Amino acid sequence: MDERAPKTFTGWSRGGGESSLSDVNRSIPVKGMASKWRRAAAFVGPGYLVAVGYMDPGNWATSLAGGSKFGYALLTVALISNIMAIVLQALCARLAIASGRDLAQACRDAFPKPVAYALWFLAEIAIIATDIAEVIGTAIGLNLLFGIPLELGVLITALDVFLILYLQKLGFRWVEALVVALLAITAACFFVQIALADPNWGEVIRGFAPTTEIVTNPEMLYLALGILGATVMPHNLYLHSGIVQTRDYGNSLPEKREALKFATIDSTVALMFALCINASILILAAATFHVAGQTDIAELEQVHSLLAPALGLAIAPTLFGVALLACGINSTVTATLAGQIVMEGFLDIKLAPWLRRLITRAIAIVPAAAVTIWYGQSGTAHLLILTQVVLSLQLSFAVFPLVMFTADKKKMGAMVAPKWLIAFSVAIAIIIAVLNLKLMYDFFTIG
Repeated sequence: MDERAPKTFTGWSRGGGESSLSDVNRSIPVKGMASKWRRAAAFVGPGYLVAVGYMDPGNWATSLAGGSKFGYALLTVALISNIMAIVLQALCARLAIASGRDLAQACRDAFPKPVAYALWFLAEIAIIATDIAEVIGTAIGLNLLFGIPLELGVLITALDVFLILYLQKLGFRWVEALVVALLAITAACFFVQIALADPNWGEVIRGFAPTTEIVTNPEMLYLALGILGATVMPHNLYLHSGIVQTRDYGNSLPEKREALKFATIDSTVALMFALCINASILILAAATFHVAGQTDIAELEQVHSLLAPALGLAIAPTLFGVALLACGINSTVTATLAGQIVMEGFLDIKLAPWLRRLITRAIAIVPAAAVTIWYGQSGTAHLLILTQVVLSLQLSFAVFPLVMFTADKKKMGAMVAPKWLIAFSVAIAIIIAVLNLKLMYDFFTIG
């Protein structure tokens, strides 16, 4: 066991194992800093890697489809999803800091092996679904900007593993710097496009108000769950619980409490920023296509070709392509890290870090690339939306263990979640499960 990150074994069926992301675990100093502001600044970063999940290409497909078909009505889903994400990511940080485990390690150490292996299998499905969306988005971005064929673009996306290997060798802060820089590019592109679209801001504000039609309309529910799955993503829960442990915050209770406060602030601010970007995708579709009666827009290539005549500016499609490529690269980077955390955490494999990263990346990207090439360019929109619904269906299998662990005083000790937070988290878990049951009922009874 890595002495840099001692684990608390009370309440866990098993203990030990290697630290999460062992090659960068506790690699960013915090506890030696005298200034509180400097310690807080040291925690800025992991939240923005999590926020990438709000802007992955699968989210683009669901938001573009929702905005073009239903206008601003699904903005309330983006807001509710954001609130759920803030609570769940705070629980991830609590679990990691209190127990020294990421979510995958916690499942391995708490559940019988058959249950842990089943959860690992479901987590891998979620990683593959995530990768399909990100591979497609990055490949389409390369195609729109440089004319690279989709099949070749898919293969190019596999090179992200070498980028991560190089950046992590320099230090994990370099990985975070790349992600933040690409997020800034994505944000700038969308803010310009929103300004050009000039939406009705009164309708935008009303779009954040809940409506019962989302539950009663099966088609709207399908897209709503797609947005939920694209926002509160299963792999983000595993990711955050691993990367927050790159900070060397110390092992005393006061140090852990301060680390939890700073990590929660980081993720909350990052997710609020991501909400602005996430909502802007839907607003762009509603203001550009829905008002023009184009209610069946979902293909990313279709949006790219229609933006110039709709917004009246030739640079609009280029901005769209740049934003898509930036968020696609970002998403593949974070999905690769999440895949590593999931495989290492559940299976406790003993291999060199570079070899583990190659294996975990191959497990995710090979089926993702195969499905993408098989479907081809014409089926990408339906495939993107389907992957996000699959992610939503997988979400409960990550959320329920997370809530169970953080509510267990034997496992969390003095850092167990307060009762109000447990109640809120249980409500979120139940809402997600009920909505998924409703989706499956509609799928089998209505088709």
